[in-house]
Amino acid sequence: MTGPVLNTERLTLRPIAMEDFPRWAEMMADPEASRFLGGPQPAATVWRGFMTMAGAWSLTGVSMFSVIERGSGLWLGRIGPWRPEGWPGTEVGWGLHPDAQGKGYGAEAATAAIDYAFDVLGWTDVIHCIDPDNTPSQRLAERIGSSNLGPTRLPPPFHELTMERWGQSLDQWRARRAG
Repeated sequence: MTGPVLNTERLTLRPIAMEDFPRWAEMMADPEASRFLGGPQPAATVWRGFMTMAGAWSLTGVSMFSVIERGSGLWLGRIGPWRPEGWPGTEVGWGLHPDAQGKGYGAEAATAAIDYAFDVLGWTDVIHCIDPDNTPSQRLAERIGSSNLGPTRLPPPFHELTMERWGQSLDQWRARRAG
């Protein structure tokens, strides 16, 4: 495993590992959990996305973290910095397994990932590309201090999706964290 390991009160954020795949595949097979992540996918398709995240860590040093519950070792989801070619900005994105939703894990992990993006990666702003119908992600974005910056467009093959760009600057993040 190459890449950083971050710890919060309840969570460990680390690069993905092979042992994460079964729960990752469960999340992506669940119609509600995967609704805004490309929809339900068979394991073979999920495998390719999983390997894309692993490859991004290896080749660029930037990818989503696996979020692990410290007490149990259970894989909860993926959250972290993400910047594919042609993306509309420096994103910290998220996706949580159905049994991890509604417990505050998203805000806790996203906060650690944004701190990492600003403090270690040197980013000056972060965005979150959110479907206008994805109310839970909008609430999470608001909870961590981001605001709706208006419509945005993703690169092909996602260019026809309707997306809103949520985000905040480093200065906004620091002011909120200080206050």
